Amino acid sequence: MTTAPIAVIDLPVRVRYVECDPMGVVHHTVYPVWFEMARTELLRSKGGSYRAMEEAGLLLAVVRLEARYRAPARYDDLVTVHCELLASGPVKIEHRYRVMRDGTLLVEGATTLACIDRDGRLQAVPEGLMRG
Repeated sequence: MTTAPIAVIDLPVRVRYVECDPMGVVHHTVYPVWFEMARTELLRSKGGSYRAMEEAGLLLAVVRLEARYRAPARYDDLVTVHCELLASGPVKIEHRYRVMRDGTLLVEGATTLACIDRDGRLQAVPEGLMRG
C-alpha cells in the first residue's frame, strides 16, 4: 500500500562537472545531497525553514537513507528531483524521492528524519510541518 503524500515539490537540477566521476557520470554520493536540497525547498514551500527550526532548538537528523540507482545522470543533464512528504509518526518525518531525466527514472530513494533537540532527545515534529 502506497501512502499518499502530504506535499510534493519538483526541483530542477543541472548536473555540474564537480558532481561527476572521471567518466562523466554523477557520483552516487551526490543523490543524497539532491534529496536534501529538494526536501529543504519543500519545507520552504510550506512556509517553514530549517534555519527557523534550528533557531527554535529543533533539528532533523537523517536516521535512514535509501537510494536505488536505475540509470546514470551525466554532466550537464537537466534532471528533476521529485520529493514527497509522507505522513509519519509524532517524532519522525518520511520523504520519498525520484530523480528523473526526460521521463526516465534515474534514482529512487527515501529518507526518515528524526526530530531532536540539541542534546539528541526526541522531540515532537512541529504541527504545521505535517499539514498539506
